[in-house]
Amino acid sequence: MTLTEAAGAARADPPLRRNRDFLLLWSGASLSFLATRVTSVAYPLIVLWHTGSPLAMSVVSTAALLPLLLVQLPAGAVVDRWDRRRVMLGCEAGRIVAVGSVALSLAAGRLSVAHLAAVAFTEASLAVFYRLAERGAVRNLVPASQLPAALAQNEARGRAAGLVGQPTGVLLQSAGRALPFAFGAVGYLVSAASLLLIRKPFQEERSAAADPGRLAGEVAEGLRWLWRQRFLRAALGYVAATNVLFQMLALALVLRIKEAGLPSQTLAVVVGIGGVGGLCGALAGGRIQRRIRRQRTLLIAGAVSWALLIGAMGLTGSPVALGALYAGTGFVGAVFNVAAAVYQVRTTPDALQGRVAAAAGLVGSGTNAAGSFAGGLLLAAWGALPTVRTIAVAMAALAVLAALAPDLKGELTDDATDKDSDD
Repeated sequence: MTLTEAAGAARADPPLRRNRDFLLLWSGASLSFLATRVTSVAYPLIVLWHTGSPLAMSVVSTAALLPLLLVQLPAGAVVDRWDRRRVMLGCEAGRIVAVGSVALSLAAGRLSVAHLAAVAFTEASLAVFYRLAERGAVRNLVPASQLPAALAQNEARGRAAGLVGQPTGVLLQSAGRALPFAFGAVGYLVSAASLLLIRKPFQEERSAAADPGRLAGEVAEGLRWLWRQRFLRAALGYVAATNVLFQMLALALVLRIKEAGLPSQTLAVVVGIGGVGGLCGALAGGRIQRRIRRQRTLLIAGAVSWALLIGAMGLTGSPVALGALYAGTGFVGAVFNVAAAVYQVRTTPDALQGRVAAAAGLVGSGTNAAGSFAGGLLLAAWGALPTVRTIAVAMAALAVLAALAPDLKGELTDDATDKDSDD
């Protein structure tokens, strides 16, 4: 499809606000993501406040993070193999049972760390399946010309869920230990109901039934396809490096506020302002992506912007200024997430959507632990201010590498992506 044809199609297609199936999927997923945010913040709070054990809190928090490393690749293969709507319905049913069991246990006055850890792992695992299936479904519910706007709305939804879900979870937990999990069960139930009302199929017609014994081979097939895409492969390496730096930055901000002698509530203000910046970036992401079509341009501009913003963080101690600068990094990150999602969804064949998205997610989330560990070492050795400045220098170096890397010059054009995604 040429740009002229795409523009004509955009004029012929009704706007997203009148796309019934997309609105049902988007609104149901919004409640699902909000429910996940509410319950995720409740797990460590309940464990720490009612057992007084940081070790127990760590066990439950680790259980909630493990699926990001252990489940993504097989989940991607399952999502590409099975009907996406049924996968998402199964995820919601499983999460209703899991978080509902916690709500009932807490209402009865019972608290088991082992139970909470098992439910945290189960809920996070099902969230991985749901997220991968939902991303693949979007391109089958909206016209290709509206995919950037649809994925921008999805990014905004995720940012808003984080912005609202965390304080909501804290408030609900304060009012009653079982309330965050009761809220989660209701959110998943409404999400499941919305899936049943969608008319369009969530994937292209599958040619044949998948061989149950080929799961490992299907995972490898997705990895091989991704490895052959020079631009995607290089861009994922860039994303992994920036994620390491942002994990370090998050820890440095905490220490920066502590070293300044400010109350812990100041961190909530800084992070809250940063969340607003991310939400604004998500809302603007589709429009910016349409104006700046070259992903390489966005990569380089993003790294330069991040380097300048983080560098400025190393020059000020004002909570308001730190919050504003952090909001700037969130804005840039959200715009980049939208553009990356559009490129990945457009270039990946429908039958490989789950596996490629899973591999990309594994690269991104898999570096988080390394960033936290490296950040802890630097903060212990140097303190907050030198660490923030080091992060800024490293981000500037990434901008230079992005400008020079030959593989980042090989992204597919609009015509090529349309052809490749139809193959």
